[in-house]
Amino acid sequence: MAPLWILTVLLVLPQTSLAAYCHGSPSKNAKQNLNPIYTDAPRFVRSVVNGKLYTVGTGEDAFDIVHVWGKPYDWGKAQGQLLGEKAVKMMDAVWEYLEDQVIEAINGTVHIFKPWFLKDIADFGLERALDLELSITKKYSGSYFYEEAQGISDGSGLDVQKLLRIHMIGELTKGSCSMFGAWGSSVPDKGSLLQLRALDWSVDGPFKDYPQVTVYHPSDPKDGHPFANFGWTGWFGSITGMSSQKMAISEIGVSFPDSTFGTESRFGTPFTFLLRDVLQFDKTLDDAINRIANARRTCDLILGVGDAKLGQFRGIEYSASVADFFDDINMRPAEDWHPKIPNVVYWGMDWNCPAFNEVLGKQLTKHHGNITVENTIRDVVSIVQTGNLQVAVYDLTKNVAYLSNAKASYESGPQYAYERQYVRLNMTELFTEIPPEHRENNSNH
Repeated sequence: MAPLWILTVLLVLPQTSLAAYCHGSPSKNAKQNLNPIYTDAPRFVRSVVNGKLYTVGTGEDAFDIVHVWGKPYDWGKAQGQLLGEKAVKMMDAVWEYLEDQVIEAINGTVHIFKPWFLKDIADFGLERALDLELSITKKYSGSYFYEEAQGISDGSGLDVQKLLRIHMIGELTKGSCSMFGAWGSSVPDKGSLLQLRALDWSVDGPFKDYPQVTVYHPSDPKDGHPFANFGWTGWFGSITGMSSQKMAISEIGVSFPDSTFGTESRFGTPFTFLLRDVLQFDKTLDDAINRIANARRTCDLILGVGDAKLGQFRGIEYSASVADFFDDINMRPAEDWHPKIPNVVYWGMDWNCPAFNEVLGKQLTKHHGNITVENTIRDVVSIVQTGNLQVAVYDLTKNVAYLSNAKASYESGPQYAYERQYVRLNMTELFTEIPPEHRENNSNH
């Protein structure tokens, strides 16, 4: 690519100001989500050594659940054996999508990439730019990620370098999401903790066609405890998920920070790996706080971690230079459009985002004292119109999750996850799934 592209990129991309605010707002005509929640158990499909495949949900809202056992390499190989063709199609489609988005970014028609990444593409090309990012972050990443990637490759035939390159995209792109944690006086059941993770990301890309929940059952305590990753086929980084410790994660990409965020960095642990480490290894909220505080952090984010054992949730202002932890008393930004609500921590779509935060705060205040899974689905995310690609509502005390995904390209009905049917997942049952018999392609449960 010619060096002239560097100048083109810098000219066409808007530079985010520390005083800038996000644009847009929820529609005044937003409708409640009145779909019934799907509650039937997952249906067994088949098994391999160290892996089982289930499907859950009905009709067009069904998705895969994959259980994996053993060591990190075994986890990957089982995924590749169970869903190899689908994993190859998913990663090929993501790569093609990335190439198309880069061309559109160079032409100035989309603004999803960080400017420094587009400069790398202009200098080196897409493959080498992503390889550069891998080399920068590898020393800050657990070897088990690379072992699992090699297992997926060996089980499916998928090119391992392509798989690893694609796992860097969370660091390089911009997204908008929402979250809340609710406990104490805000919920009807004493001692309960409710948490939201609404993912607003690319619904024109291929992710919507490959939703998957991967449940990990480590055989060695050194590899962590059971946890579940709510993502896509072949995707082993975490942006949504729960662990057997009754803990869960939420995340928001920040495109509109204020001066409190300080600086970003390319040199550190990819946040999708850091969040997975929280799920995989941390037993308490304090463990997660210590991990995040002491991590080599990278980009601007808001993170959320809930722990039902303590009945507590913390939001985190996260950047290379800052890790500030918030409850309902010290939550920021301290603005009229982001009012404090007793026993609730929340953000809507970004840090400096008045319109969405106002509506989210209004809906949470409306249901204060009775914030439940049902009215979160019916009256909160649907009215705020957040969670276009994926929505997870975690009832951490009951160890149950409710998951909805965007309309796939081959499906009908409403487009966005917040409009569609949710599937109830009994996480206690998922985390205690019995390993498969040790013979390939077993067709009996």
